[in-house]
Amino acid sequence: MLAALILAAESCQKFDELEADPNRSTQVPPSLVLRGILVDMNYAPWGDISRWNQYWCSNYNYYENNEYWTGSADLRFTTLKNVIRMEEEAQRINLPAVNAYSALGKFFRAFFYYDMTMKVGDIPMNQALLGAENVAPAYDTQKDVLKQVLVWLDEANTDLAARIAASDVSLEGDIYFGGDLRKWQKTVNSFKLRVLVQLSKKSADADLNVKGEFSKILGNPTGYPLMESNNDNLQFIYGSVFNKYPFNPDNFGFYADRYNTAGTYINTLAALRDPRVYVVAEPAAAKLAAGYTAADFESYVGAPSDEGLDEMATKVQAGEYSRINKARFFSNYVGEPGIQIGYPELCLNIAEAINRGWATGNAGEWYNKGITASMETYGITDVAAYLAQSQVVYAGNNASGLTQVLVQKYLAQAQHSGLESYYTWRRTGVPTFAEGGPGTGNSGVIPRRFQYPTSERDNNTDNYQAALSRQFGNTTDNINDKLWIEKD
Repeated sequence: MLAALILAAESCQKFDELEADPNRSTQVPPSLVLRGILVDMNYAPWGDISRWNQYWCSNYNYYENNEYWTGSADLRFTTLKNVIRMEEEAQRINLPAVNAYSALGKFFRAFFYYDMTMKVGDIPMNQALLGAENVAPAYDTQKDVLKQVLVWLDEANTDLAARIAASDVSLEGDIYFGGDLRKWQKTVNSFKLRVLVQLSKKSADADLNVKGEFSKILGNPTGYPLMESNNDNLQFIYGSVFNKYPFNPDNFGFYADRYNTAGTYINTLAALRDPRVYVVAEPAAAKLAAGYTAADFESYVGAPSDEGLDEMATKVQAGEYSRINKARFFSNYVGEPGIQIGYPELCLNIAEAINRGWATGNAGEWYNKGITASMETYGITDVAAYLAQSQVVYAGNNASGLTQVLVQKYLAQAQHSGLESYYTWRRTGVPTFAEGGPGTGNSGVIPRRFQYPTSERDNNTDNYQAALSRQFGNTTDNINDKLWIEKD
């Protein structure tokens, strides 16, 4: 019996040794984890999101259509687990308790929780990411999630300021700013202004103090530095055969004629006599045949995003709609940077806040700065004539001026910033999105939210149903229900 026990113990020890994979590391540099998180932040252009933002349309049903979603959101809890691992690995290599990785960890929490709650509403937060300790986390309200997002952003700003003062150069693996913590600090505060602006319907909520928080940041540029130019943009750079822009020479034959421009975007540019239209679109062939030239804004016509696909395809073939500018978007692998958080948006967010009376300043100047900065990203440097047009000149701190700001923000965010243009439309109704036709899907109605993942319904049923009931008065996970953030 003793011999058998010794043999069993030796066998277990040998099994444990054999089970360990010597080729699989149990440790990883925080810089490597950081790189993966930064890639996850990127919302690439020309995908479903760009169609839902009504910047372009599919005209070939075999591959895609222009219908809005009917199912669940892509939530980011796996990425948030990597944020925790990045912080743990930074501690393992004996960085101080507050370090560059931990400071950015707070920003990443804010970024991804904002992303998730804007899609679905209430989500697990305080009890999330605990693993086996809690496999069925309760949901936090959208208000509480966004309150915590604002706290994380303040803490990230404070921690980054401390690391900058300490000349901390420990951040490696940064594909956006090359480890420049000053640019990250500007990004954190610029993103916070985005969140506050999206909370405009809750500006009277004393718990959130939206107006006070916005004014605090704008009034203290030393304590809360903001982006100062396009050089500060948080943007994803394309450019190699391993990192190709989504539209490139390799897929010209596959994509170039199967997609065309959307009316919400192109027709707005054309109506404003906006030179950006020359950069992003081709003139409609039927307009050229009718005697217009490529220099005439009347030559640029986008398709209604809610149009039936058969009708749209017929009109595209007849040359009635503008196609995507193939020379710009299919001629190389570089394309244009994918701006996730940018200076043009920041300027227009500030203009919106001043228009609403949240802060002092000249909304018209910020409005002009935002337009100018957006034009620069397209290589357009002479904007004086455009800004001087009667339909473009800022109308003042009134409803008309606010609409102008929101329209210009929509134009500036074309192919950038994920679903922000949709969120702004959902919040304000500006610009007017095409809906009602068969191309929209969902009985002609643009959804107001995504459903929760089916894994929540199946594995966290009680908390899932409680969250639905609290938000919508029933347990139907309906994409047409309004979220707390857009309710007056």
